[in-house]
Amino acid sequence: QVQLVESGGGSVQAGGSLRLSCTASGSIITLYALGWYRQAPGKQRELVATITSGGATNYADSVKGRFTISRDNAKNTVSLQMNSLKPEDTAVYYCNVGALSRTYTPETYWGQGTQVIVSS
Repeated sequence: QVQLVESGGGSVQAGGSLRLSCTASGSIITLYALGWYRQAPGKQRELVATITSGGATNYADSVKGRFTISRDNAKNTVSLQMNSLKPEDTAVYYCNVGALSRTYTPETYWGQGTQVIVSS
C-alpha cells in the first residue's frame, strides 16, 4: 500500500504564493505520473497540473504561467509552486499519484486534500 501526506495549504492574499507538497510512502516500487487536482465548493474536481515519470508537464489553462509542478523521485515527492494566486484558485487541492507497489498492480492514490484560500 501507498500512503500520501500533503502539506503547504493555507490562506493568502491575492497575488501571493504558496507551495504544496505531497510525499508518498509505503511499499513503493516505482512512481508513475504525479499530479495535482482541485475542487472548489459546488464544483467538480479538476486537473491542475501533472508531471510524468520523465518530467513532462501539463497544466490547466487557468494556471499556466503561474503554477509550477515538480517532482523529487529520490524523496517520492511532488510539489506545486503557486504564484500570483487569485481568489478563483481557492479550493481543496489533492495530490494524485500513480504507483506500483509490492502488490505488483499499478494503482492510483489520492491525498487527503489541503485547503487553499485566496482572499481579494
